[in-house]
Amino acid sequence: MGAIYRREMGAFFTSGIGYVFLAVFALFSGLFFSMGVIGSGVSDMSPMFSSMFIIVLFLIPILTMRLLSEEKKNRTDQGLLTAPVSLSSIVLGKYFAALTLFIIAESIVFIYSVIIALCGDVIWSTLLGNYFAMLFLGAAFIAIGLFISSLTENQMAAAVISMFVLFILYLLDSLASSVPWDFLKKALLSLSFYSRYTEFTSGLFDFSSVLFFLSTAVLFNFFTVRVLDKKRWG
Repeated sequence: MGAIYRREMGAFFTSGIGYVFLAVFALFSGLFFSMGVIGSGVSDMSPMFSSMFIIVLFLIPILTMRLLSEEKKNRTDQGLLTAPVSLSSIVLGKYFAALTLFIIAESIVFIYSVIIALCGDVIWSTLLGNYFAMLFLGAAFIAIGLFISSLTENQMAAAVISMFVLFILYLLDSLASSVPWDFLKKALLSLSFYSRYTEFTSGLFDFSSVLFFLSTAVLFNFFTVRVLDKKRWG
């Protein structure tokens, strides 16, 4: 897994995707920090984190689109699948590389906390709660994006499909509110990523939401392993 991880981390920056991802993340987080925190004269960064949900939704597919689709396009997938390494190691190596880059991008919030500390008091419990909420959200979204990347050799198709799927997940709350049947409404709300995420940004810690995000990440990484296993023996 270590070799796959190092290879993917290097590929992010040689391809330029890593730089683009970090720059766009910093641009929008800085914009929301300026408007929602500095502009409002508050020390709570929850408004920034809340606004970043939709940006993360569109950025993560760019991060994951090439992880496996590029292997298929360049016909290097068969060599990878027949290498003396387990499929789970291949998937997790790519997954953790993308997650590492996401963590690097997200950690810019600690620079913002220094800016706040110069003007007032940093509410560390709220900041860390929001930080880990976005981390858990990113972990789940990256696993979904990686799974979709394993289904096609077209990087743009992988990105567009991932954006569409994640956007549908974002709309689950709106869909639930328009459903007349209570059982279906509850089912949709139980799958809502946005409401679980905003619980954290509102200062509420719910262990079931943490478990939901982590279970999603584990489940879709498992699905990706199954897709590769089918290709190995297909």
